[in-house]
Amino acid sequence: MSLLDGYFKISERNSTVSREVMGGITTFLAMAYIIIVNPSILSLSGMDKGALITVTCLASFIGTIIAGVWANSPIALAPGMGLNAFFTYTLTLEKQIPWQTALGIVFLSGCFFLILAIGGIRERIANSIPVPLRLAVGGGIGLFIAFIGFKSMGIVVANQATYVGLGEFTKTTCVSIIGLFIIVIMEIKRMKGGILLGIIITTILGIIIGDVALPEKVISLPPSPAPIMFKLDILSAMKLSLIGPIFSFMFVDLFDSLGTLMSCSKEMGLVNEKGEIKNLGRMLYTDAASTIMGASIGTSTVTAYVESAAGIVAGARTGLAATVTALGFLLSLFFTPLISIVPGYATAPALIVVGIFMFRQVAALDFSDFKILFPAFITIFTMPLTYSISTGLALGFLSYLIVHILVGDFKKINITLVFIGAICLLHLLV
Repeated sequence: MSLLDGYFKISERNSTVSREVMGGITTFLAMAYIIIVNPSILSLSGMDKGALITVTCLASFIGTIIAGVWANSPIALAPGMGLNAFFTYTLTLEKQIPWQTALGIVFLSGCFFLILAIGGIRERIANSIPVPLRLAVGGGIGLFIAFIGFKSMGIVVANQATYVGLGEFTKTTCVSIIGLFIIVIMEIKRMKGGILLGIIITTILGIIIGDVALPEKVISLPPSPAPIMFKLDILSAMKLSLIGPIFSFMFVDLFDSLGTLMSCSKEMGLVNEKGEIKNLGRMLYTDAASTIMGASIGTSTVTAYVESAAGIVAGARTGLAATVTALGFLLSLFFTPLISIVPGYATAPALIVVGIFMFRQVAALDFSDFKILFPAFITIFTMPLTYSISTGLALGFLSYLIVHILVGDFKKINITLVFIGAICLLHLLV
């Protein structure tokens, strides 16, 4: 254990091996849905679904193990939701771009992303973000993932008149509510492992009510990745007409990853007195490299996952947790039938509780300064309302700049912030 402690600096970050393992497992369970969801979305582009299951697991393993072993961060990476939808619905279905070319577009966006990281531009962007906006990002992501949780529980449903409404209290919704209160009570009593136990109990209850079927077999060989692995077409992606999609992928990944890293780092206590994130550079390199490797083996943009906050709340503070999460993705290649039975309504309570923990960051905001309160409010509420971390962050940045320019408070504005504002505007227009 001393070797693990020394390498991952577990004691230095006030954690223990057992907490890291528990946090890693919790993160894995909170984001294991991607193993099923990513292939179901990308397969609509014509890619082989079986191969996509294997590639999704491999890409998640590669990105997360790098984050754990090299960056010593508990933040896990996997093919990003939203980005995979853009890949399928916009590029391949709407624009009729072959999926091989679309993978080439993702590859090039990752290369540009890496150039920004090598030049230190991404790190300067992150460190120049005002502290109030960082706090707002954490609060906004908290509301965003809590909204996802309520949606997965069936409590929040679509409504044509009001956009959202109250859903029916079905058997699965009631089971999910039970799981939510199990986690809440355990958190109130400061009992470790409450989130993980809540997921397990909710899944078992799902089996009891007959909604979750036990798998026919627990272990199976993974499908071959050959139909899509290394089939990307980079040359076809090098067209002037495809610059827009390339930069769209890069901008969305930039803001999604920065938003996730900022909020999770704040929760871990890895932000210094100046508001700078410790060890940010390595995580940015990891994010860019993972996207490049993910596109090479056959999936859309690989990015930092906000569900990592579930593991962080459960105690994860070091790369050991991410290593455990990565091993979960590797093992899932052989245990996909078992993992796939965990329903969305079982992980939904965990997302709500994590959202609550992240939202508490707004308590540090200065509510007496309206120049701060307005852009913070915009950031916090537009993330769930637009269903996008990157859009909420972009709107928050622009409102911050506009307000400070209009009132003549130029001391709070620098060249980097103006550059970020330009990127935000371009991102929203594209």
